[in-house]
Amino acid sequence: MPPKKQHSNSKGNTPASPPNPPPNWPAFKPLLPASDVHLETLVDSQIIVARNFWTGTLCKNYVAFLKTLPLTTTPGKPKKGEALRVNDRFQVHDERFANRLWVETGLREMLCGGGTEEAEGERTSMTPEEKHELWGGEPIGLNPSIRIYRYSKGQYFDCHYDESNVLNINTKPISTPAKTTWTLLLYLTSPATGCEGGQTVFYPDDLPGKNSVLEKEIVVDLETGMMLLHKHGNECMLHEGREVTEGEKWVIRTDLCVKRGRPRAADLETLRNGI
Repeated sequence: MPPKKQHSNSKGNTPASPPNPPPNWPAFKPLLPASDVHLETLVDSQIIVARNFWTGTLCKNYVAFLKTLPLTTTPGKPKKGEALRVNDRFQVHDERFANRLWVETGLREMLCGGGTEEAEGERTSMTPEEKHELWGGEPIGLNPSIRIYRYSKGQYFDCHYDESNVLNINTKPISTPAKTTWTLLLYLTSPATGCEGGQTVFYPDDLPGKNSVLEKEIVVDLETGMMLLHKHGNECMLHEGREVTEGEKWVIRTDLCVKRGRPRAADLETLRNGI
């Protein structure tokens, strides 16, 4: 059973200090070929991972870089309606980095392309309609609100829900109204790098349409370079980031954005024809 305290998460508010300028992020090298990285479904329509989305070397390079950023420690007492979290974080609005993460890593092709793999390894293809249903609309990019989290020994994120937000994505030549539908977490450390604990744990007890397979908690262990996507908003599962017991847990957080509004039949036909 999940813990009794169930706090709703805030919308990822920026700290009261002046906004951070975009840093000079390192290049995304080395990466595995996009054809070697696949989406794997852990819980249907709720939790999806891509193992080795980033290589161990790239993660190590990024951790070294992220340690140079001006991280701030979260307040010990959360605001009303927010979950209790104890960690250090850096937040920046960076459209260029969000677009690089979307395009240069092959993520766009993975989410908009052929399909996913089941936990047993069987690959399934999806129709345009199924992709729209899975992602909550037509994926058009990532939330430019980039959050960096460091959890040191004794730090954690209590049970909470992630909310959906509305925004505009800069899709040149004009911006596109969008909303966030899935949380994206990129783990840069794991037990292999000396980080113990810190698992992301989901509690399906209050999930609409829950079946017997989801009676117990779902524990997602840390893997260096693994990307975790989980649905948020009204269908978000209660979840937590467990306490780190040794080392440091480093995470890059953003969100999947889809075009706001119901897809038109013409849009689906365009997707089918690959235009």
